[in-house]
Amino acid sequence: MKLKQLFKLVLVNIYQNKVRTFLTTLGVIVGTATIFLVVAIGTGGEAQVNEQYSRLSVGTIMVMPAQRGRVVDPLTIKDADMFAQSEHIAHAFPVLQGNGDINYYNFSTRGGFSAIPPGFQSSNNLTMQYGRILEEDDESKRHKYAVLGAELANTLTDGDPAAIVGEKITINRRQFQVVGVYNRIGDAGSGMGYDDSAFIPYTVGEKYLLGTRANPVITVQAADLQAVQPAMDYITNILNETHRAGGAEQFRLMDAGSRLVAAQESARTMSLLLLAVAVVVLVVSGIGIMNVMFVTVKERTREIGTLKAIGAKKREILGQFLIEAVVISLVGGMLGVLIGFFTVPLLKYFELPALPSISGVLLGLMFSVATGVFFGFYPAWKAAELNPIDALRYE
Repeated sequence: MKLKQLFKLVLVNIYQNKVRTFLTTLGVIVGTATIFLVVAIGTGGEAQVNEQYSRLSVGTIMVMPAQRGRVVDPLTIKDADMFAQSEHIAHAFPVLQGNGDINYYNFSTRGGFSAIPPGFQSSNNLTMQYGRILEEDDESKRHKYAVLGAELANTLTDGDPAAIVGEKITINRRQFQVVGVYNRIGDAGSGMGYDDSAFIPYTVGEKYLLGTRANPVITVQAADLQAVQPAMDYITNILNETHRAGGAEQFRLMDAGSRLVAAQESARTMSLLLLAVAVVVLVVSGIGIMNVMFVTVKERTREIGTLKAIGAKKREILGQFLIEAVVISLVGGMLGVLIGFFTVPLLKYFELPALPSISGVLLGLMFSVATGVFFGFYPAWKAAELNPIDALRYE
């Protein structure tokens, strides 16, 4: 029997049992669509993580107290200067952080503020949406100026951040003039919520808001990605030498690169878990295909006997039923991928990151075909092994 004839027999049988075939295919459709969407969500999640952390160099290292509250031997500007002397470190900036009431006209919110040296902005990829950055002149002359994070400006102005540039705000009852609004940066990977904070010159924050009692953190920028670990080792040695009260153990070093890797690993783990669920769905649908194929073999026992009586070989009978199982699963797989493509915009509407990919299409189709072959083989083999005489006598 030629391959063309086998396909013709398969298509005729599928057409004659349209409803049963469709119900059998449903499981494959759902399983394949799930695999496609899982891969799309995983790809989208990784892309979102990479895009989020691309705004901050993965060479950034934060040096901060290991515990909240007063530190016996706190970090100082001198520490930042000593860190910057290493060949592995490009920049080191002290930052003072606090929380308080931020007021704009009659609107008040509770937010964070950071007192920073001017160079901190370019080192941490803080770029302007409106207005200008904090400058060296603001630092040296102690100008009471502020630049707002995108989310804080949006909150204070009820969605019109440009309007606040040039206006006055108060932070803990101290008045500041807003000179700019930063672009949105998202998770800075450093524990600092840039988008929700107000930024002021370091000397101004130290004098008017936090005072000398404040414990600064130090933002360090490694010379390159390979220099991160040597830089951290150097910082640890300096802390042990200069802070004899507790050494480096009273401080915590956190690099953005490790957070990026951890976030990527979390995204991959979640994708694998969802993929496992999708495979279970396909296995269940495969069992359905096997059951239907057994029923089909039983219903067509006399037909099989007739085919064998006129000279059909075992491999031709095996091929006929195996092709039928593969066609059912392949069509289900193609429909599942198509449904997956139409579902992606719906996921984005609900703010779920999803990015269709060729790997998702291929993986979905591969699993669907493998399901058809695996679960269709045994019923096909049983059909091929039927005794032609017994098959012809079957009622």
